[in-house]
Amino acid sequence: MEPVLDLAAFVSASPTPYHAVAESVRRLSAAGFTEQVETQDWDDTPGGRYLVRDGTVLAWFTGGHGVRRAPLRIFAAHTDSPTLKVKPRPDTGVAGWRQVGVEVYGGALWNSWLDRDLGLAGRLALYDGSVVPVNVARPLLRVPQLAIHLDREVNQGLKLDPQRHLLPIWGLGAAREGDLLEFLASETGVDASQIAAHDLVVHDLTPPARIGRDEELFAAPRLDNQLSLHAGVTALIAASRENVPTTPVLVGFDHEEIGSDSATGAGGPLLERLLTHLAGGAEGRDPVFAAARALSCDVSHAAHPNYLERHDPSHLCVPNGGPLLKVNANQRYATDAPGAAAWRRACRDAAVPSQVFVSRNNIPCGSTVGPILSTRLGIRTVDVGVPILSMHSARELCGADDPGHLATAATAYLTDPA
Repeated sequence: MEPVLDLAAFVSASPTPYHAVAESVRRLSAAGFTEQVETQDWDDTPGGRYLVRDGTVLAWFTGGHGVRRAPLRIFAAHTDSPTLKVKPRPDTGVAGWRQVGVEVYGGALWNSWLDRDLGLAGRLALYDGSVVPVNVARPLLRVPQLAIHLDREVNQGLKLDPQRHLLPIWGLGAAREGDLLEFLASETGVDASQIAAHDLVVHDLTPPARIGRDEELFAAPRLDNQLSLHAGVTALIAASRENVPTTPVLVGFDHEEIGSDSATGAGGPLLERLLTHLAGGAEGRDPVFAAARALSCDVSHAAHPNYLERHDPSHLCVPNGGPLLKVNANQRYATDAPGAAAWRRACRDAAVPSQVFVSRNNIPCGSTVGPILSTRLGIRTVDVGVPILSMHSARELCGADDPGHLATAATAYLTDPA
């Protein structure tokens, strides 16, 4: 299947981090990977393994060389995206409208969620300790914008109060506590009285699509950062089909969009525990970590034709120009010269075009899991990604060729022993 169409299928199956992990596991399992249960003894026989904790997935492949004799090559992405998350007591409403209480997750572009048909997805935690996935993938919710007749100055500057103006409507009538959970119980076939808690977010229902005169562009929700996660899964599976001289590792972290400080975020211990085991334990890990390399992969900014003054004129990145190397003098990206050379070598060996991204001096860039990993682990890390427009919108845009370019270059990086 064409890489961008495969990405479309991946995104459509993954409205939340939990679903993105499940789709990654489905693909890894189909490729012969088996689960490493976190509470059980490690399986160090050759082959592919994956480990899941909530919205985070780790996967790795060891060949006949053994886990401790091959250099570690790590691909790190994240599974979460900016969105609206349902509050613990969600049932609210006024003036005959039933609404759902939400709070903003991450740095979402609030206006991009207005006037869209939205679904609801996530998970229900039951009193017996089990977890039930949820995905209502049909028009259920809508955040209505105020008519221009009632705000004549709206086109001179839209101002939204997230507490008042981002509440979705989902019906008519008086709000009644328990309505939403009763609805979700009927959707999932569970007893509403057994639902103890939930993690639920809204998601845009417009399907991914190739667009443009020549269909050279690709629009979809959650490209930040499911585009990168998809590339990492694809690259790891490709690497597992070769007799590679490395131990390739994939990690998709949750909670990057809110700072990564959680048990399943990049600031948590999961990746360090795995890499320490693969290195043969804490006492012998220093030389293994010193020889390891990590690729921190997250989307970046394409040059916006309507706001070109917001970009550095010498580092304009364009769709279908290939994945880009991210550089920042203040280490908001972890890239250094040796790491950049390793990435450029991977792109050269894979015959993939590449670009370089640097922010303007007067517009600070964001950051990624890269600086967190390099600081926590002391492993040389390079930041890369695909250029997109509308970052953190409910729907984003990239070049249709770039997802395939990224997966191809990532495969070369994961299998490079130099």
